[in-house]
Amino acid sequence: MYEILTLDTPGLGDRSYLVHDGRVAVVIDPQRDVDRVLHVLAERQLTLTHVLETHIHNDYVSGGPALCHATGAAYVVNQLDPVQTEFVGVRDGDVLEVGGHLRFRVLATPGHTFTHLAFALEADGETRAVFTGGSLLYGSTGRPDLLGADYAETLARHQFASAHRLVDELPSSSAVFPTHGFGSFCSATQSEGLSSTLDEERRANPVLTLDEDTYVKELLAGLDAFPAYYAHMGPANLEGASAPDFTPPALADADEIRQRLERGEWVVDLRHRRAFAHAHVEGTISIGLDGSFATYLGWLIPWGTPLAVVGGSAEDVAAAQRELVRIGINRIEATVHGDPSEWARETVSTTRVEFAELARRPEGAVVLDVRRRLEWEKGHLPGSVHIPLHELAGRMDEIPEGVVWVHCQSGYRSSIAASLLARAGRDVVHVDGDFTLL
Repeated sequence: MYEILTLDTPGLGDRSYLVHDGRVAVVIDPQRDVDRVLHVLAERQLTLTHVLETHIHNDYVSGGPALCHATGAAYVVNQLDPVQTEFVGVRDGDVLEVGGHLRFRVLATPGHTFTHLAFALEADGETRAVFTGGSLLYGSTGRPDLLGADYAETLARHQFASAHRLVDELPSSSAVFPTHGFGSFCSATQSEGLSSTLDEERRANPVLTLDEDTYVKELLAGLDAFPAYYAHMGPANLEGASAPDFTPPALADADEIRQRLERGEWVVDLRHRRAFAHAHVEGTISIGLDGSFATYLGWLIPWGTPLAVVGGSAEDVAAAQRELVRIGINRIEATVHGDPSEWARETVSTTRVEFAELARRPEGAVVLDVRRRLEWEKGHLPGSVHIPLHELAGRMDEIPEGVVWVHCQSGYRSSIAASLLARAGRDVVHVDGDFTLL
């Protein structure tokens, strides 16, 4: 008897897994907020014996070292990875015996990284599932360019070989449990589906239906930008992160918020973009908790800049803390709760319009599209200026004079862009709603 529990992290598009036999448990690719895992272990009265890492992660800080420190479990990584914490090194072909009923066979599956591993779960003498990390995803594969463009083609070819190895060596009925592919930028393309088997992937996944050269060519052509904060994740994971500190940040008042803004610090408003547009403190940045909050904050903030937040409630701030520690932003320096019109001396508003109103914009208005390159190439408004959101801070001088009507695909990124533009002194209109070619 065994059970596989999924710990979903939708804000980053990742999943971790807990496998147990009713007595002992193994965790694969845990996020840094390990209290979620500890809660499950305590609730089900399970003893954690191993934490398995499929690879050194680039999109989040692993909770593996902290979880092992808290439980005494063995930290299992590729023996070639130069991690600086105590670990058990494994290589291709090794087998981990767990509790007498479960076995995990180690398979080398390079492609997402050079030292990537997959773990095949064997129970009752049969292979039942495979934990594929950033290798074989649902309808896709992990991207091969996170270690630099010079290695991308080589790793793409490794990825092709690794995917074929999995379907050739393991039973076709084996369930596939990837870490990435649920919105993560570690996925080479948008991954679809909530579950799959090797047989289903064999019939539908491009890495298994195309020839190698075609797969590699299409994969590399389809890669777009990935978040800047990824550069800090690998080093953090090699060093090994401690458990996060969820102590609430200090409460600030209007004067402190203004002083922080004057010092050039970031004050981020967590509320929904409509609430932000209605009333906010001048100079604050809109990054709502309702979207990919940590991804875009981590992508855009100059790394190491002190951060304060405006939250609708203490619960919102706690949720922001949890998301940020996953990407190595360990502390929110200060916070203030509630609608700024209730505590700030002055507030400003942003003009917000529905997407259809773009067709009625005044003559001379500048239309700015902040979607990514591949989105732009699929279709864009004639005459619009294209600057992806992650490049906006360094390219504002390319935007023509005049009122800037800024849009994205749904309104979330354009709200961030509008707040950055307003902070830089531009007159801006936030175009909200779904993108439609006019």
